[in-house]
Amino acid sequence: MKNIIYIKKDIPDISEFILRKTEDNVYCFHGQMGVGKTTLIKAMLQGLGAKDAGHSPTFGLVNEYHDVHGQPLAYHFDFYRIHSEEEVYDMGFEDYVNRGAYVFIEWPERIPNLLPEDAVHIKLQLVDENTRRIEF
Repeated sequence: MKNIIYIKKDIPDISEFILRKTEDNVYCFHGQMGVGKTTLIKAMLQGLGAKDAGHSPTFGLVNEYHDVHGQPLAYHFDFYRIHSEEEVYDMGFEDYVNRGAYVFIEWPERIPNLLPEDAVHIKLQLVDENTRRIEF
């Protein structure tokens, strides 16, 4: 397990390090609201070369990102507003996970029975206003 303390300017380096040191395509992001989950995911998407790396899918459950050739590169899920695992299952979550693209999940603790066993779990914590701790 890696445990790193970083500041905002380090986020591109941290995202690159995570992608280089992990081998799975499913990433689960844990941490309180405002800790920087979406910011880290955005940096990871940019590092992967996503054509349209953007924002959290707060009002929908998933955003799809593409590579420069228009192929699906990653799916970003935000399960903060879900009410049950059944809701996520019914939307075809397993199909997204099995497509071979990267899958980034915010609030994975809301769907524990649907997560792949080999998913990478990333825990973010506030140290202070400008500093975060990450464990993965």
